[in-house]
Amino acid sequence: MTSKKTKTKAVDASVTGCLYLVATPIGNLEDISLRALRVLKEADFIACEDTRETMKLLTHFDIQKRMVSYHEHNEITRAPEIVIDLEQGAKVALVSDAGTPAISDPGHRLVTLCVRHGIKVVPVPGASAFVAALAASGMAIEEFAFIGFLPSRQTERRKALRELAAEPRVLALYEAPHRLLDTLEDALELLGNRPAVIAREVTKMYEEFLRGHLEQLLADVRKKEPRGEITLLIGPADGEAVHNVAAATAALPLARRVEEVMKERNVDGKAALKAVARERGLTRREAYKQLLITRDE
Repeated sequence: MTSKKTKTKAVDASVTGCLYLVATPIGNLEDISLRALRVLKEADFIACEDTRETMKLLTHFDIQKRMVSYHEHNEITRAPEIVIDLEQGAKVALVSDAGTPAISDPGHRLVTLCVRHGIKVVPVPGASAFVAALAASGMAIEEFAFIGFLPSRQTERRKALRELAAEPRVLALYEAPHRLLDTLEDALELLGNRPAVIAREVTKMYEEFLRGHLEQLLADVRKKEPRGEITLLIGPADGEAVHNVAAATAALPLARRVEEVMKERNVDGKAALKAVARERGLTRREAYKQLLITRDE
């Protein structure tokens, strides 16, 4: 009795589709590129973060196209489904609500799967809030570090800022309006009074740039909380800012600093005390004595 061999049909590379990462306007619809419009019109379907937002764009440019939702809550299941379509020859345009997919927006998982399956991925570039903000900031931006969104929880946000304290380049961040005040307070304390820029509603009707230092911008935001999309740029520290940060850290009661390190690094009290002792140039015995004193106080 002979066994039957099962044949697996190979994917024909000649009919494999293509994923287009199409950047869309971040506010002003005139920022759409001719290439982006052509790709959206020629795609078999459009995968979008929010079909309602994308519909506004398509309606404005009189484009009628099938849409499927692709967002952070369904991308684990939707990405493989789209890959199947791509392997069968589909041309798919991926868009986010604004800006470039996979840059502080969903898309990375789908791109990774496409690369793994040998599917062509084509970027169609366009408007970018942090790039536009950097260009108009007035800062020296030969080098910069794009951070995206900081963690929303204060402990994690402060930990991230501490890790960025030694970064010598301009920091480009996105922040939600309701968290901007807290972020500026943490940045001033942990990074020092650095030059900074708040870029609000870039390319939109109420576009606004607030330039100065963190201390000044913090005072402005306390008076009036900005609304809309926020890009925050923080320049490198000068000598005075570095000194002020070191002085502020040293001025913290040792017990409070130990508690901060425990939360930031997720370590126990013993490990935190050892880290703070090293930070302040103390022996562990001296640090322990100070800890008892500050706790008593």
